[in-house]
Amino acid sequence: MTDAPELVVMLTHNDRTAENAYEVFEQCADSPALYWGLKEKPIPPHRMKELFSYMKRKGKITGLEVVAYTEKECVAGAELAVECGTDMLMGTMFFDSINSLCTRHGIKYLPFVGTVSQRPSILEGSIDDMVEEANHCLEKGAWGIDLLGYRYTGDPVKLNREFVSRVDAPVCIAGSINSYERIDEVKKAAPWSFTIGGAFFEHYFGGPVSEQIQNVCNHLRA
Repeated sequence: MTDAPELVVMLTHNDRTAENAYEVFEQCADSPALYWGLKEKPIPPHRMKELFSYMKRKGKITGLEVVAYTEKECVAGAELAVECGTDMLMGTMFFDSINSLCTRHGIKYLPFVGTVSQRPSILEGSIDDMVEEANHCLEKGAWGIDLLGYRYTGDPVKLNREFVSRVDAPVCIAGSINSYERIDEVKKAAPWSFTIGGAFFEHYFGGPVSEQIQNVCNHLRA
């Protein structure tokens, strides 16, 4: 792990891929952010494939984050990740069927843990239970965990710090990171990565998305 967590830029807003995601990435393609992601809805698969292909041509590492909870919906999202050739599948609840699919296609799998519901998603449950669930997922073959830290109905700062310290695997803290204060909290928790999506589209970190990404990257290195 590097000194600072990796920024995963999500071209998403309210847990949905932005309709202008391609155009936004085009303006940011040469930014220092290495990791980029989309949600499984609402843009059609052929547009997703085009955008993921473009990201890869620009040397980016790609992820699809699937906000789904039933096995049928989660498998459909995983199959979309395979179709799009993404490097990572984030989200879904853990299912053996999805883990096997990711293993066969060389996709790194980072499922949600806890009781996750709604869209935009919220997270409920005890920290101990989430740690136990995460370790079970990892034992079964998951590469890492997608933790909806700031969507937690309890104390998100405590969750993030305790979870990362007790789970020996890559953890991505995802959702609702919309201030430098929260970025600093994430840095102290020291996960592998964290996502920012909607906050960029709402200009919490400056003007154009490309400028905001640079601002966040500069802050991470400060």
